[in-house]
Amino acid sequence: MTILTLIQAINIALKLEMKRDKNVIVLGEDVGVDGGVFRATENLLKLYGPDRVIDTPLAESAIIGAAIGMAVGGLKPVAEAQFDGFSLPMLDQLFNHAGRIRNRSRGRFTCPLVLRIPYGGGIRALEHHSESPETLFCHIPGLKVVVPSTPYDAKGLLSAAIRGSDPVIYLEPKKLYRAVKEEVPENDFVVPIGEAIIRREGTDVTLLAWGAMVRECLQAAESANASCEVIDLRSLKPLDINTIINSVKKTGRVIVVHEAQKTCGFGAELSALIQEKTFFSLKAPVTRVTGLDIIIPLPKLEHYYFPDAEKIGKAINEVMSY
Repeated sequence: MTILTLIQAINIALKLEMKRDKNVIVLGEDVGVDGGVFRATENLLKLYGPDRVIDTPLAESAIIGAAIGMAVGGLKPVAEAQFDGFSLPMLDQLFNHAGRIRNRSRGRFTCPLVLRIPYGGGIRALEHHSESPETLFCHIPGLKVVVPSTPYDAKGLLSAAIRGSDPVIYLEPKKLYRAVKEEVPENDFVVPIGEAIIRREGTDVTLLAWGAMVRECLQAAESANASCEVIDLRSLKPLDINTIINSVKKTGRVIVVHEAQKTCGFGAELSALIQEKTFFSLKAPVTRVTGLDIIIPLPKLEHYYFPDAEKIGKAINEVMSY
């Protein structure tokens, strides 16, 4: 075991998977010589050379297009969108090609690519650098979407994504890159995609979150006047519906927390699923604590936009008093 930050866990996972499988290719803007803007790909160029660690032009559509071609051709590309807001030009090819190759070819071809995206706010970044576009990717048929919140999961989920045969959107909460440390096994291992984890057991209210918001939920649960069960979804698509349903049947109250804007956010999907499957177990309406329906403010105002433990605490009080 070794103590790692989330960014170190990602870097080690990439090293191990590239060593394990010569078909794993890393590509993106500044991933080679500079080791990535957050240093997630540091030293990979020295270890595996320019044929497997490729610095690309500043052209997101070219990055994902090349990755799709590599994947269909038998390689295992791990592409990087340098920031969340820069991933939107990739949606066209993800929707029309990456997510459809298996169906279009009736199973003759697959598209085993991983798209790594630093996502979310909390680092006082510029415009286009603090977005949370997970709901866009979840809406695209054929894609998987995962979001680690701990170094252990960062390593295990990335290895699972690379070893799979489907395209995976791997969202990295940049606020947590160096904010959390934990012991992580040095050997290679996988965290199965599609399995949520209960981070804290409780009996009064269920808190559903992913990425950086898991930490905020845990902080809120510590000071709440209620017994809070905190579930880290880890995988948004496929979604671990059973873990959610079992928790809601136990607590009868649900709060969904995410950074993205409220309207059409992934919390709306979760709210609908919970209403459909556990309606008679609910003691209060499903509540959402989310970002605002505005463009994410510049650094001096961003703390007004993002959910935090205080806002979650107020929501807990409201559902408990319903």
